[in-house]
Amino acid sequence: MKLVTPSVPAQATVQRAANPRLRGMLNDPIVPTLLRMSGPNTVMMLALASTSLIEMWFLAKLGTDVLAGVAVVVPVLMLMQNMSQGAMGGGISAAIARALGAGDKALADSLARHAVVLSASIGLVFTLVLLSFNTPLLRFLGAEGASLVAAKEYGHIVFGGLMLTWVMSALASVIRGTGNMLLPSAVICGGAILLIPICAGLIFGFGPVPPLGVAGGAWALVAYQALGTLALGWYCLSGRNAARLRLGPLHWAPMGNILGVGGLACINPLLTNGLIASTAAIVGAYAGTQALAGYATAARLEYLLIPLAFGLGGPMVALVGSNIGAGQPERARRIALVGGAMAFAVAETVGLAAAIWPETWLTLFGTDETLLKTGAQYLRIAGPFYGFFAMGFALYFASQGARQLKWPLLAGGIRLVLYAGIGWLILHVTGSLTAFFVTGAVAITAYGLCVLASVASGNWATPRR
Repeated sequence: MKLVTPSVPAQATVQRAANPRLRGMLNDPIVPTLLRMSGPNTVMMLALASTSLIEMWFLAKLGTDVLAGVAVVVPVLMLMQNMSQGAMGGGISAAIARALGAGDKALADSLARHAVVLSASIGLVFTLVLLSFNTPLLRFLGAEGASLVAAKEYGHIVFGGLMLTWVMSALASVIRGTGNMLLPSAVICGGAILLIPICAGLIFGFGPVPPLGVAGGAWALVAYQALGTLALGWYCLSGRNAARLRLGPLHWAPMGNILGVGGLACINPLLTNGLIASTAAIVGAYAGTQALAGYATAARLEYLLIPLAFGLGGPMVALVGSNIGAGQPERARRIALVGGAMAFAVAETVGLAAAIWPETWLTLFGTDETLLKTGAQYLRIAGPFYGFFAMGFALYFASQGARQLKWPLLAGGIRLVLYAGIGWLILHVTGSLTAFFVTGAVAITAYGLCVLASVASGNWATPRR
């Protein structure tokens, strides 16, 4: 009896049919699927954001100089987290989702291996660069005197652990690319909960451990990342993940597959964090350290919106990527638009609440009069437009899955030029922080609308994997 080898399309169909999670991404109703997948991801990101805020609350007990010092390190640290998780991580998830959507399990396994090696290398490079140039960088961001001392003490440690940041994000992204949002969320949430008492103990001391002050918060973060990397790495090596981490040769093609989206996407967090860092420096130069602390604290709420948008955006990368890989571009576009609308609704609620009750947020971190005045002024002006930021950010993730990043990145550049460029000019001419913050609100709105227009009108034909 003659054996007939199945054709490539038939093999792909068999591969997809054997993966129930993938079948759901390709066929289930969009809203329930988005809600089911975004739930664990959103909880995870809120846990991370809450942990970061609790750490800031602990550090605020050490004084305003420490708070201001850490505030200038945070944009750099968030840049690393956003680049590794949302940008390069999105490229990893998108590549794996497209491979699985096309039924190519061998390619998905190869991508997992290359993702970890690539991310570890990038993390090491950033460690070397930031440790070499941290003092001029922190001064440029607005730290001086006692705040610079605190920034250097905190920054030396977290910059030294950046390889863990990148590898942990890569492993989580490999798992998310298969449609599994629950496992990375469980590991990261568990670590975040454990981080709280460790952070307090190391900052203020406990038992035989002396108080480490601002360095204690940094060491707690490094310990959390080390534990998370071990847990996620074990899962990918065990064979339980649809894209298994295996030893093997390294080639340029899989890395190019990831970098084709992830490398380009790294421009977006550079724009986002560069905007917050540069505008904070502008406020600090114009109004002083207390105003800088107030603006940085208020703008930190925007960092809370990033996790909310990523809660939806992470699943959208996998959903859009798998549907593009399976030849269903119109379903992929519908997923993106529905997810963008959901992100807008959630973030707009948060922004309006912050605009109405800004002191509720700001007094968690300090009671200085200038801090509260500057922070409240910003939130009352910019808060009502936060929905546009979250919508644009969520649609940026969807665009990663479709390999269509030109307009989302251009929109980020437009926002940077409007706020940090034209806004600075307006502040220089008028001397009005109110006018500066109004320019920021206009820039947020322009960003969201540009990304929405690009997704609604763009060509999402099936790309090469």
